[in-house]
Amino acid sequence: MSSSCRSFRSPAYHHHHHHHHQPHQHYDDQDTSPLDFSSFRPGHEQDEEAVELLKSDLRFTNDSISEIDLEREHHSGLLRPRWSTLRTALTRLRSRWHNSANTHRFLSADESRLGRAQKRSVRSKKLRWLLYSIIAFLAMLGLVQFFVLACAIVVSFFPDELEQTIGDWGQPGTPTEGWSHWPTDATREIVPVGCHSHNDYWRKVPLFSALQAGCIGVEADVWLAGDELYVGHTTSALTANRTLKSLYVNPLVELLEKQNPVTSFHPAKDQPLNGVFDTDPSQTLILLIDFKTDGPATWPHVVSQLSPLRERGYLTYFNGTDVVQGPVTVVGTGDTPFNLLTANSTYRDIFFDAPLAKLEDEGPPEMDPEGRPLPRSPGPKRLPHGFGQGHSGLPSDVNPDIFDPTNSYYASVSFKKSIGLPWHFHITPRQLERIRAQVRGAHRRGLKVRYWGLPSWPRSLRNHVWSVLMREGVDILNVDDLKSATRRDWTRRSWRWWFA
Repeated sequence: MSSSCRSFRSPAYHHHHHHHHQPHQHYDDQDTSPLDFSSFRPGHEQDEEAVELLKSDLRFTNDSISEIDLEREHHSGLLRPRWSTLRTALTRLRSRWHNSANTHRFLSADESRLGRAQKRSVRSKKLRWLLYSIIAFLAMLGLVQFFVLACAIVVSFFPDELEQTIGDWGQPGTPTEGWSHWPTDATREIVPVGCHSHNDYWRKVPLFSALQAGCIGVEADVWLAGDELYVGHTTSALTANRTLKSLYVNPLVELLEKQNPVTSFHPAKDQPLNGVFDTDPSQTLILLIDFKTDGPATWPHVVSQLSPLRERGYLTYFNGTDVVQGPVTVVGTGDTPFNLLTANSTYRDIFFDAPLAKLEDEGPPEMDPEGRPLPRSPGPKRLPHGFGQGHSGLPSDVNPDIFDPTNSYYASVSFKKSIGLPWHFHITPRQLERIRAQVRGAHRRGLKVRYWGLPSWPRSLRNHVWSVLMREGVDILNVDDLKSATRRDWTRRSWRWWFA
């Protein structure tokens, strides 16, 4: 330590001090003021050797020595070290080294960088391990998928006997040639459902789309032009080849002929005749004809064009005493004239679509003193003037009891006008009571209930309305969405919580 201090006393300094007798500044060895070595820097080889000796003696690192800032003070061109400050710094550094010897040694910058590099290396190894694990998992999954696909491809080249038989069934050149069809299988596997195909002529394939879905009712709007009845929603949609005969009468005749074949095995037609549904031959198909033009003028043309069905006995009819069920039941709505429909009291094969709102029961019947219901005697109800469903050919004051199964089949009304739209997204108790009253009135007269103008959106509301109507005894749903109606997804209980 002393030798290191002595190495800073250069001859030039002693000479300068001896000849000028200038007193040097005294520094207390016990000075506790903050250290400032910014002015003391080694400037020659002896100073550098002293610093190296300090490093080896105290085992200082480069970072620790850099904290001692040596200052050069030039006086008359000579270096003047601040000895007292240097001694104090050395004392404090030695004390610092002894106090920290038992805890940790000073780390060099290289060692610190090495530690950080090691940490980064560990993190990098973990990330690589995770990445490799994910890649291995995906590769394994890909191999499994490839194996499954390869097995499926191999198996496809070796179909079993059942699959081969089903695929070749009925094909020409096979033992089953001609076995795939039989005379009455036009509607095989179709289960009839109580739905009415509203505006059926709009379907991709009129009549057959509804039959394929299982609907038991179809609707045709007819317009009289000359001597022909054209089918369409408006006059702008009419075309020469879309007529009542071409779209409905003739296809029904052809279909029913297939369902009622006459062969060497079956020499006569069944009685009663089979309907259009192979799974339920007794189910009648309702053909609703909506008179869009003047009722009295259109009436005779409709009667005439139904002749092919009538002549073959395919129409439901009233014989003056009873109603005889047939494969097709024709119902007139719109401007169908009730007075002309009922003019023949011994035979009729077109039935009326009665006004459901006028058949509504006013409430429970009155009771006599013995608790028996009194017979109802409803007074005449005034119908609005003009034409429209259930109004044509009737007096303004009509007794609802004139509508019965001998002249009517449906009892219909607009849901929107009679019941009202469910603005609260559910049918209110008041609306429900009116539905029940109308259903009771129609069923008491032997008629089937149908509502048109039902809400179709949102679907949850539509499904709710459908469920309520069917639950309350409505006989047929007037629908536009055939698939949803016939799948009966709307009957699931999952719809009910929204409207509870």
